[in-house]
Amino acid sequence: QVQLVESGGGLVQAGGSLRLSCAASGRTFSGYTMGWFRQAPGKEREFVAGINWSGSRTYYADSVKGRCTISRDNAKNTVYLQMNSLKSEDTAVYYCNAGYNIGDRSPGRYWGQGTQVTVSS
Repeated sequence: QVQLVESGGGLVQAGGSLRLSCAASGRTFSGYTMGWFRQAPGKEREFVAGINWSGSRTYYADSVKGRCTISRDNAKNTVYLQMNSLKSEDTAVYYCNAGYNIGDRSPGRYWGQGTQVTVSS
């Protein structure tokens, strides 16, 4: 079992920045690929960014490439998502996921509870 707790969401103006955090507990965090997904109202949950177990490789959806940076600190059992130049279309609930599949970007079995990001235009 892996427990995930997100934080850092909030209300921000378009063009602003937020840093989301996801703290993990339970099984060895460093053994998992980690991903961020988001779900906007009326839409399906979608992949945002992912990172391999060591942090040496990162992956991004085209919609956030160049504006977001995913990173992890295995000593702190935490993964981060730095989001810059936020747009109204980034408004969604953001979820942390453990064990996501790098190849097809499908989510793993462990989810956090989500954190709301609202971007006002």
